Amino acid sequence: MPSVTRILLSTAFILTLTSQLSGCITAAVVGGAAAGGAIATDRRTAGIYVEDENIELKAFKQMATTLSKEAHINITSYNLNVLLTGEVPNEEARTEVENIVKAIENVRNITNEIVVGPKTSISDRANDTYLTSIVKGKFVAEKNFSANSVKVVTEASVVYLMGIVSHHEGDLATEIARTTDGVVKVVKVFEYSN
Repeated sequence: MPSVTRILLSTAFILTLTSQLSGCITAAVVGGAAAGGAIATDRRTAGIYVEDENIELKAFKQMATTLSKEAHINITSYNLNVLLTGEVPNEEARTEVENIVKAIENVRNITNEIVVGPKTSISDRANDTYLTSIVKGKFVAEKNFSANSVKVVTEASVVYLMGIVSHHEGDLATEIARTTDGVVKVVKVFEYSN
């Protein structure tokens, strides 16, 4: 009898493990397809897309060990151009962040919009996330350009727009962001394609 119980438990374990692995494989395939779809509609090459992700990861890793807890930094890389936003306690920390990013391989340009001052609150950051989602939603509703052509970053109610766009697309994206309730300023960090 113990061997029958052992066989039943082993079978149940194998079936459970198989169903879990199947779920992981399905999630990996669906997640990979979604990421592939994002890359397919992006104006960057797949290699540049991956390098942008690497730049962000390398910068965050280096800053985690060097900056104080008083700093709040966002690093956004798009087509090897890096946007720095957030807050630091002093000018030395602001310069240190920029120097860390400059030292990362393949960074072409840095736009340093870091503010010297106290960190924003969790509610401020939640509002920034909300504003980003509203602007992106308006981009999706706009049929005159691809919403995936413009990356939106919001910090302290200031909207930063990045991407490879035509002048018409850049102007349209800027107007959409500028007329969104709650946005106090729009900063263009575009590369123009024509």
